[in-house]
This record gives sequence, C-alpha cells and structure tokens, in this order.
Amino acid sequence: MADKIQRTLALVKPDAIDRWNEIEKIIMDEGFSIVDRRRLQLSRQEAEEFYAEHHHKPFFRDLIAYITSGEVMTLILAREDAVAHWRRLLGPTHVGRAREEAPGSIRAVFGNGAVPSQNAAHGSDSLTSAAREIKFFFPDLTLEPVLTGEGAKEYLSHAVSPTLVKALTELCKVRPEDPIVWLADWLLVNNPNKPHVGDDE
Repeated sequence: MADKIQRTLALVKPDAIDRWNEIEKIIMDEGFSIVDRRRLQLSRQEAEEFYAEHHHKPFFRDLIAYITSGEVMTLILAREDAVAHWRRLLGPTHVGRAREEAPGSIRAVFGNGAVPSQNAAHGSDSLTSAAREIKFFFPDLTLEPVLTGEGAKEYLSHAVSPTLVKALTELCKVRPEDPIVWLADWLLVNNPNKPHVGDDE
C-alpha cells in the first residue's frame, strides 16, 4: 500500500539561495509539488524562535548569524512520504559527511565545504515538526487534508466534474475570444463552494 501524501517544510539557506533554480529542478524531478513558497529575510528574533530547540547549544550564535545573513526560500513540499524523502535528498547535516556518504545530495552539492555547518538547506525531521514549521512560516495558510485513492476520486466526481462540465458546455456555446480567461472568470463566479452573500437569487 502506498504511503499517504505528506507535507513537509523545506528551507533553502542564504549560502544556496543563488542556486535556487537548480534546487527547484531537483525538487520537481523528485515528484514533489510546491504547495506554497516565500522568499524572505529572517530577523534575529524570528531565527531564534525558529531554532529555539538549539538555544543552549554551543553553535547557536553562529547558526543565528548564518541564517540571518541573507534571504532564505521557504517552501511547503508535498508528495508521498515527503518528510523522509526530502531528508534523504538533503543528506547528512555536516557538509563533509554529506560529501563522503551522499555525494549527490543537496548538502553535498550546494553546501559550503569550508564551513561544514553552512549546509544549504533544511527539512522537517518529522510530521509533527513539519506541521509546526509550516505554521511558523505560513501562519495564514489553511491546509485541508490531502485526499488520495477513493476519497480523491469521489471528490472529483461529485464536486469538480459537474462544475467543469457546466463550464465547458457554456464555453462551447459562447465561444469567447480568450477561452482561458473566460473559463477562469466563469469558475470564479460559479464556484459551488463560494457562498453568495447579499443577492436574493
């Protein structure tokens, strides 16, 4: 039985942000969907909050200085077994170890060999951490459970297909100049999940 779709947080750190396009290609080639992304500069306070579990460790000050030294790209990634798969792609935390044990990994390829802790990217280490870290970077995002298998088929046949059939039928009747824009507008107006407020229809 296939693993269920999971979401995990990925963070591309300041030392690798300039190679974001290459990392994005790896992400897509590995079958991930990018649910959302934000490019931002972390303040010292935000960095200390995000890495609070390491507060009493000797490397904490250097870690905060490093992660606030430039912009980062934060991403919500989704696929089957997302947490473990992303961690495997990252490779070991220490860049030197990553280069020895997993030379094709993200940290081996994009990490800073001269400063082993500057390891290019971060990934949630569990589903619990993923939920917390996603909430940290995307506080206003509401994520519905991911449907798979029969649940997904049922949702498509009952909620999506009837609306699309109506839309496409109408599209054929109207034959607009720009069918894609027309269809997008029609779906916005006729979204069955959108409550109608104020109009007595």
